[in-house]
Amino acid sequence: MIWLSVIYLTVVVGVYILQKYIIFQSEKLESTYLFNFEKPFEENLISTPDGNKLNVLLFKTEHTSKGLVLYFHGNADNLQRWGKYHVDFNSRGYDVLMMDYRGYGKSTGQSEEAVFYKDAKLIYDWVLEKYSKEEIIIYGRSLGCAIASNLATQVDARMVILETPFHSIGELIRGRSKLFFFPFDFNYEFPNYVHLQNISEPVIIFAGTEDWVVPNSSTEKLKPYLKPYDRYINIEGAGHKNLNAFKKYHEELDLILK
Repeated sequence: MIWLSVIYLTVVVGVYILQKYIIFQSEKLESTYLFNFEKPFEENLISTPDGNKLNVLLFKTEHTSKGLVLYFHGNADNLQRWGKYHVDFNSRGYDVLMMDYRGYGKSTGQSEEAVFYKDAKLIYDWVLEKYSKEEIIIYGRSLGCAIASNLATQVDARMVILETPFHSIGELIRGRSKLFFFPFDFNYEFPNYVHLQNISEPVIIFAGTEDWVVPNSSTEKLKPYLKPYDRYINIEGAGHKNLNAFKKYHEELDLILK
């Protein structure tokens, strides 16, 4: 039994010490790195008030633009991975702007929850120079859902779309580690359930029924915080990373982005 106690304590202490690295799985890029995508794009570095740089990519639709999808990606890698998802929106007549968070890709600085929220607002303000608030759709994916939902509590937009959101980081980690009790508060919250209570825009949630990264049980806990005109869309058989491989996801996007 002693060895079980040792394993238990090792896991609990390890999660506490390493929580930042568990949550922020960034991959940095050299400033000279050249992104490689099939379609043209514009790259910019946006300065923050504290002297850091945020790398953003703008993918413009080949059609007459209906507006902009302001896309906040997941917790891993960088824009070289996430940039490919622009096609889901460009093909439907929307421009797409994606940012790398601090510590990701070419963006400088340290990854922290509070600064992610501030940076998202900075990017939104930068976008407002080119698009009206009525043209902007705020889109979050996984960890990016919390950044998107927080932004939506501060600004106006046409709508908010959240792909595979979780209730909060603490709830997600505890829910996925039911064999372990964590006797501490996590240093990060990313509380979608709090943000949703303060969003006036229509909210649409996409969830995969076979998601093992953000289990459906976590996403479903957000339902009580949705407004009567919001939507919760389950994609049967979809996991965390492949919703856009399913016909229903595209059918719903067709309706949402018409």
